[in-house]
Amino acid sequence: VQLQASGGGLVQAGGSLRLSCAASGRTFSISMYVMGWFRQAPGKEREFVAAHTWSGGSTYYAEYADSVRGRFTISRDNAKNTVYLQMSSLKPEDSAVYYCAVKSGQSQYKYWGQGTQVTVSS
Repeated sequence: VQLQASGGGLVQAGGSLRLSCAASGRTFSISMYVMGWFRQAPGKEREFVAAHTWSGGSTYYAEYADSVRGRFTISRDNAKNTVYLQMSSLKPEDSAVYYCAVKSGQSQYKYWGQGTQVTVSS
C-alpha cells in the first residue's frame, strides 16, 4: 500500500487549503479502512488531526482534534481511493508537515504517506 499526499503550500492566515491523499496498491481499497491525517511541526511531536472511519454499510464518521474541529473537514472518495482534508480559517499554528495514514479498525496506523508541507503566514 502506498499513500501519496498532496495539496500543501503557503497560505495567509484565514485562508484555505485542501489536502489530498491517494492510496494505491494492487488490490487495496480504502472503503473499509480508517483514514487519518496527522501533522508534525518543527520541534514538536506528531499529532492527530482527523480520522474518517467506516462504521458499516456506506456509513462513515469523522473525528477531529479539538484544535481543528469546526475548521477542518475530512472526507473520502472511495471510487478514487482518496481521502481529503479541507482546511479553512487557517492559523499560523496550523503550519506543519501533514501526513495521511491508514489502519484497520482499532489497530495502529500501518501505512503512512510521505507528508506535505503546509505553511500559514501571519
